[in-house]
Amino acid sequence: MTKNEMVTAVSLKGEMSKKDAEKVKIVNFGNFEKKPTKGTTGIIRFGDRKGETWTSEDSFRVGFKVGKEFADLVKQ
Repeated sequence: MTKNEMVTAVSLKGEMSKKDAEKVKIVNFGNFEKKPTKGTTGIIRFGDRKGETWTSEDSFRVGFKVGKEFADLVKQ
C-alpha cells in the first residue's frame, strides 16, 4: 500500500479530508528509521571471473523499532 492509498483509506474511513488524514499518527506502533550500512568486498569464486574482487558501496537500509505497547499485544 502506498502513502497515497493509505491517506485515501483513512480519509474515507474517518470521514475527513485527505489533508487531515495526512496528519494522522499511529501511536505506540513503532518507528521507521534510516540506518547506514558499510560496503563490503569479496572474491568471485566461480565462473569466468573467478579470483576477481568485487566491492559494494556504503548505503542505507530501513530499520523498524517496535513500540512497547504493540510488542506487548503481539506477545499475548
